[in-house]
Amino acid sequence: MPADLPRVDFFHWLLIDLPPGGDEPREGEFGQGFTPKGKPGPAAPHGARQGVNDYTSWFAGDAEMSGQYFGYDGPFPPFNDSLVHHYVFTLYALSGARGLPVDGIFTGAQVREALAGRVLGAATLSGTYTLNRRLHGR
Repeated sequence: MPADLPRVDFFHWLLIDLPPGGDEPREGEFGQGFTPKGKPGPAAPHGARQGVNDYTSWFAGDAEMSGQYFGYDGPFPPFNDSLVHHYVFTLYALSGARGLPVDGIFTGAQVREALAGRVLGAATLSGTYTLNRRLHGR
């Protein structure tokens, strides 16, 4: 993929309504590896809910892979991409007693819209990843 190809945000995971002060999620609790046709949802451990990640639309036209992709499906950039991919994880502290006002099956765009005016604070962790061997070490 050429470096000048227009890029868009790609949601790998949408987790909402994780209760404050609860047990810390354990490694792999919300997903381990990529699951063809998607993981179940939207119900998640700890009373949280998960939206459909963008693999849902990415694989929509592929009969062998199409499905509803809930949970975390980790980084898997195209092996031939000319750019290193950036991954950003953001945890938001929200106002209000109830979680985000999204129901049923929801998307990243719907979560962003529902966050408006409700964010009290945020913490972000970011990293990079590539499958293109020519880019390792950059």
